[in-house]
Amino acid sequence: MAKYLVGATLAVSALAEKLEMETTELASFWTQHQNMTIPKNLHGFLNPNDPVAISFWIVSMAMIASTAFFMWESMSISYHWKTSMNVGSLVTLIAGVHYFYMREYWVTIHMSPIVYRYIDWSLTVPLQMIEFYLILSAVKPDLGSGMFYRLLVGTVTMLLFGYLGESLVINPWLGFIVGMCGWGFILFEIFVGEGASVASKATEVSDAVRSAFGTMRFIVSVGWSIYPLGYFFGYLTGAVSDPPLNLIYNLADFVNKIWFCLAIWGAAKTETRLAMANNALRNPLL
Repeated sequence: MAKYLVGATLAVSALAEKLEMETTELASFWTQHQNMTIPKNLHGFLNPNDPVAISFWIVSMAMIASTAFFMWESMSISYHWKTSMNVGSLVTLIAGVHYFYMREYWVTIHMSPIVYRYIDWSLTVPLQMIEFYLILSAVKPDLGSGMFYRLLVGTVTMLLFGYLGESLVINPWLGFIVGMCGWGFILFEIFVGEGASVASKATEVSDAVRSAFGTMRFIVSVGWSIYPLGYFFGYLTGAVSDPPLNLIYNLADFVNKIWFCLAIWGAAKTETRLAMANNALRNPLL
């Protein structure tokens, strides 16, 4: 009996050694195979092991795709909504082009593309602010231009001092504080200013426009909070490193720009559909 037990033990031991050898060989094979398919020097091409670089690529593609969608959809909405829809497509187009360059910047030197981001924001954020005026003026043509200029002043203040602080032209804390004041001015205008007053009046705007205004306001207040938080925790205190910070910024841009424009598109489609159903569409769609 003991002889059989010894034999069985030796057989199991031999089988285990063989399995271990095969597992080692298989692991070595896959390692060599990966080295063959993913070279160590990618010469600036996308690294599948770099989630931040991949996020730059995904966002750039999403922005370009959104641009094509919004431009195409602008041909199937009421004429007075077309300007707003086309401005939205400019937001995603500008962002998409900048994301191609930001991706290359990150892949090449693995640092935050601060200059590219601020150039992008300096173009897209004012256009987004214009949208608040456009969607209200689309249903209230006599809306004054004061709202537009106030939002523009707040936007320029927020972005200008944010960049001056991050580029060390002025004290970073001063840039942060004044930039926050600019953002606060924007929030005041869209929550309690003229635009908020017009949007709250049921007799002047439809439910679709009111819903879009509310979504856009939510994005500017909650969605945009990611950027000053990134400035504070990433730049001023150094509590967050560049990789997670850029990953969060990319996700924020993805939501804050595309969802912002989708809210406008939704209002435009709803208004157009209601106008067609009531035979109130006075101008051709194209």
